[in-house]
Amino acid sequence: MPHTAMIFAAGRGTRMGALTQSLPKPLIPVAGKPLIDHALALIDDSPIDRIVVNLHHLGDQLVDHLNGRDILFSHENHQLLETGGGLKQALSLLKSDEIVTLNSDAVWTGRNPIPALLHAWDPDRMDALLMLVAPQNAVGHKGQGDFLMSPDGILRRGAGLTYTGCQIIKTAAVSKVVEDVFSLNIVWDQMLAENRAFGIEHNGRWCDVGHPEGIVLAETMLRGSDV
Repeated sequence: MPHTAMIFAAGRGTRMGALTQSLPKPLIPVAGKPLIDHALALIDDSPIDRIVVNLHHLGDQLVDHLNGRDILFSHENHQLLETGGGLKQALSLLKSDEIVTLNSDAVWTGRNPIPALLHAWDPDRMDALLMLVAPQNAVGHKGQGDFLMSPDGILRRGAGLTYTGCQIIKTAAVSKVVEDVFSLNIVWDQMLAENRAFGIEHNGRWCDVGHPEGIVLAETMLRGSDV
């Protein structure tokens, strides 16, 4: 069972406009605490015991905020490496063949997605297990969905369920990519072709807080939840 997690926190947050000119997006407050603290609360309530956070835009502020926590930092000082490249650079810190990844710009209601993924993880069949959410439960997200899921959980591309940024993934395929800057979509495409990419559906709601309107939507969603 994976015991290591990576939080993606290196983005510039350009969709947030003026809010991220002097503040990294993971430190934008939602319901009284920074976004990254919402992500860390999920990890703290799980068996994960090793955490890596990648940094770029105003990363020193995140280091200061997380001072005192047992967290390792992967610094993308010269350029943003995207999700795949960021994960590839962090592999020496993660030190695991199977890891959890989590975005730092979302909030959740319902069951903690990380233990749910760990419970469903089957490394004999899976190279990746993605946490997905139905469109009606993807608050603040304007996409048409990312994946279609068969009854046995195998994924294929298509307008259906939305990827939440939370998954378990084997790192071997990431390390084999030659490029330094790349999206995890490249890795997923290989896994999809081999029927090794699986999904499960989150039982609550999920809010994309990648834009200013998402802050209000997230706080409203949280007020309506007993979680």
